[in-house]
Amino acid sequence: MTVSELKGKTIGLAASGGLDSCTVARWLVDNDVTVVSLTGDIGQPDEVDIDDIRTRMLASGASEAVLIDLKEDLAEVAVSMLQSNARYEGGYWNTTGIARHVTTLGLVKAMKSRGIDTLAHGATGRGNDQVRFQLVANMLDPGVTVYAPWRDDAFLEHFGGRREMIAYCQSREIPITATQDKPYSTDANLLGLTHEAGKLESLEVAAGFIEPGMGVFPAQAPDQSESFTVRLEAGRPVEVNGEAVDALQALLKANEIGGRNGIGIGIHTVENRFVGIKSRGVYESPGLSLLGDCYELLLQQIADRRARRFYETVSQSIAEQIYQGYFYDLGSQMMRSALAPLSALMTGSVTVGLYKGTVTFQSSSDVPHSLYSEETASMEAIGDYDHRDSEGFLNVLSVGAKADHSAGQIEKALLDRLS
Repeated sequence: MTVSELKGKTIGLAASGGLDSCTVARWLVDNDVTVVSLTGDIGQPDEVDIDDIRTRMLASGASEAVLIDLKEDLAEVAVSMLQSNARYEGGYWNTTGIARHVTTLGLVKAMKSRGIDTLAHGATGRGNDQVRFQLVANMLDPGVTVYAPWRDDAFLEHFGGRREMIAYCQSREIPITATQDKPYSTDANLLGLTHEAGKLESLEVAAGFIEPGMGVFPAQAPDQSESFTVRLEAGRPVEVNGEAVDALQALLKANEIGGRNGIGIGIHTVENRFVGIKSRGVYESPGLSLLGDCYELLLQQIADRRARRFYETVSQSIAEQIYQGYFYDLGSQMMRSALAPLSALMTGSVTVGLYKGTVTFQSSSDVPHSLYSEETASMEAIGDYDHRDSEGFLNVLSVGAKADHSAGQIEKALLDRLS
């Protein structure tokens, strides 16, 4: 789709209020397109006043600037990510990926109520977000057309990058916050921050120049340990440090406590984008990282080895589904359903110690579905487990071990070391 096809139409623009959003909005208006700015309030920690986005988008020429409160929706979906440990490749908690799903759902709903059938976005043609916006929008409503200016020759003729966009906005007195000097870009929501581009594109440059927005780097964290306790019921955090919480409150508290102790700050990955290129990201996700570590410690008590093996396979697949824009499709529905029996058993309290970016187990209690038995695991007494029962068990296993040798299936170089 090209801008010429949009002339005289009213479109919905997925607007963050940043440089790309302001540029795209003004440029579309200059090309006789009526722009309704649609912004998801997803708890962006880098926005001091979320209403400033409305101000910037109206200044950019939008006929209407709509803020949609999606914080609770995002927090609820984050619980699902927590239950599946949906971290992509090097430990990225999919904070931007899942936010695109929730945001697009909110935007499409707002568009339908206004009779708008075209969604525009400022995602570039080499990133993942263009995929997420388009796939999610088309899954939710096949009648929605998606316009991406970064894939339109008319737009590309005017804008090669940030420098041209900044000059364009400044010439029209749009109150943008971007400058030529910022050495990287940031995408933010209540689940975490994604830092990329600029100086981060060089793998010869460490990420220490980044200014964390949700806490501090581990080296700058306090010199004393802080305890953190979370109570889970059926896989949902319901108490933090003895206070009752809902999903959103749990994340906000974990963000605050984890962030000040350097938990989940500065996660570095060189990952595989869906479009087929490698990219470097530096991530902050203190709340999800902290709650995720606690969830893992409880999981260790509850899942047996077969359940654990299956869980890890599904976890990796769900992470890829989110990253690639498929969280709402049938496959993801099936995967989440497959984990429901385990999530239902995830009840208990976990206390950990936080110290300069590390999370250390301190205690767990009231875990009704735990498979761990102190008596059985003890080396001090027989308990329910009789050591002598292992004799027959190991004799059976040895049949196969001896057969491996007799069949010549053991590495010869290894056997030669015995002679």
